Order: sequence, then C-alpha cells, then structure tokens
Amino acid sequence: MTVTATDTGTRALSARARSLAEDSAEWLHRVRLDPQGRWYERLHADADHEVWIISWLPGQSTGFHDHGGSAGAFAVVLGELQEALPEGPDVRTLEGGQVRGFGGHHVHDVRNVSGAPAVSVHVYAPPLSRMNRYDLDESGELVTLRSESAEDW
Repeated sequence: MTVTATDTGTRALSARARSLAEDSAEWLHRVRLDPQGRWYERLHADADHEVWIISWLPGQSTGFHDHGGSAGAFAVVLGELQEALPEGPDVRTLEGGQVRGFGGHHVHDVRNVSGAPAVSVHVYAPPLSRMNRYDLDESGELVTLRSESAEDW
C-alpha cells in the first residue's frame, strides 16, 4: 500500500500500519531490545510518509509528545502498549494486532506497562520534522518542555 500526500487521512495511515504489522516477517529480525531506552529504526522514508519500528521493554515510555503537525498511526505487533491522553485519566490498552490512528494535533504518552517486551510499527505523513515534549502542570495543563527536530533522532 502506498501512502501519498493527498491520501494522508488516519484511515490510510492505519491501513498501512496494519499491513506492516501483519507482514512483520519482512522486518521483525531487525528489532533490538535496549534496557537504556526504547529502540527505534526508520524502515522507510520518502517525501510523503515514513515508517518506524519501535521496541519497548517493560517500563519504557515516550512521555507526552506531539508529532509536529504530522498525522500518524501505530500498530502493536507484539505485546501490549498503553496510550494516555493529557485530558483524561482513562488510558487505552492496545494489544498485538490493534491499531491507533490520529490527526496532526494529537498529543499522547505511549508506554509499556506490561511485564514483557512490546514491538510496534508507526507511520507518519508527512514525515516527522519536529516533535514537542510536554509535561502536565498541577492543574493538568500541558507545559512544553522542549522541541526536537528530525536531526535529533
């Protein structure tokens, strides 16, 4: 499946993530586990979209972040991940085979709270150029901690 700049809706991105997760035999051998932090590798990049694989050991997380205006989707390939949104106490648990799509203004924290490693595949369109990292203040409002550019990854 090809994702183009004119077809960057979350449905297309979710379908691409699902397809890659279902065909993980093509790339799963590349995954590494790193006790120092999440391991990640870009599998594909072109002018329209990019694809990343990420491994998560128990306790590893992203912290609250956005995607710099890029829409995206991620599919859990192995294990399970939790997604928390800044506006609520509820968390969403995604297990192997489940996909989460989101628009360009989405802020979330993704983490592995299970006792086993997890692997996920992520698709972004347009390709990530920057990300903002956040924390929550005492009233639950987002506070920007820092901005990162693609050169930082």
